[in-house]
Amino acid sequence: MVYKSVVRKTLFRMHGGDAERIHETTLGALTAVNPLARFVRRKPVGERTVFGVRFPNPVGLAAGMDKNGRALHAWGALGFGFVEVGTVTRHPQPGNPRPRLFRLRDSEAIINRMGFNNEGALELANRLDRSGPLTVPLGISLGKSKVTPVEEAVEDYQASLRALYRHGDYFAVNISSPNTPGLRSLQDRTALTELLSALNATSAELAGSSPRKPLLVKIAPDLTDEAIGELLEVCSAHDVSGLIATNTTLSRDGLAPADRALAGEAGGLSGKPLAARAREVVRFVSRETDGKLPIIGVGGIASVDGAKRMLDAGASLLQLYTGFIYEGPGLVRRIARSVV
Repeated sequence: MVYKSVVRKTLFRMHGGDAERIHETTLGALTAVNPLARFVRRKPVGERTVFGVRFPNPVGLAAGMDKNGRALHAWGALGFGFVEVGTVTRHPQPGNPRPRLFRLRDSEAIINRMGFNNEGALELANRLDRSGPLTVPLGISLGKSKVTPVEEAVEDYQASLRALYRHGDYFAVNISSPNTPGLRSLQDRTALTELLSALNATSAELAGSSPRKPLLVKIAPDLTDEAIGELLEVCSAHDVSGLIATNTTLSRDGLAPADRALAGEAGGLSGKPLAARAREVVRFVSRETDGKLPIIGVGGIASVDGAKRMLDAGASLLQLYTGFIYEGPGLVRRIARSVV
């Protein structure tokens, strides 16, 4: 396979193996071809409508890969059926100090503690104004600014939603990243109730006479079944359109021996070691909601078999991040063709 034997090997050696600089270089190349990529049209494969949005195929790009929406047309040209940008915050922020991204090659995993580094909601809105119509649906992941106290999180999320509402086909409420202090506390019943009530009201205000755009909640894989059950009750009471399961994990289970030296690095782990737990969460959510709440399954999908197992667990759509890095663009098309 050319990607794994040549392209990946070359990329992983660039910049002395610095994972973040390699990511920036790759994203820069995609940004350069982005204007031409807008003319690429891919035939829909496995079209489906989920929470009222039509997806040309069920394989999406997860948040975190293109936080600032620099290469949106390029992702569609590579075969993705939808793209999620962000996580974006109300205020621009540099994120955590470097190094903050670590590649665990033998485990086909990544540890990151990026800290929602992004240019801010207003700058993303301006870029989307200039980008022109996209060929695939756009999701926008919203997070809390680090400078904003948890007690003021609601207003922070509302400001981002207002700035970006006209652009998103759906919005993901990220309350589960382990890299922003206090963020995961928003998964608690009281805090989540307040947040979703406010975002629904803001969405209704912005939608006017049109239907509200779908609002999804992204959850952590480290929650207990009891905590997920409580979260689902709140989501049901506030007409949440779907769930994204899951975010990165604090667990270090399943790492290959050669990667254990990096296990002590702070941050969330993604990739193959997360796959089984991500499927467990998807299966639990599907069972608890009788399959009525759409789920975007993400976490450790690195093969056609892994994608099918996630769909069998109850996911309606899929997202790739770490698997895309290790397997390349061909993985997107292989999965899309296999789940028709």
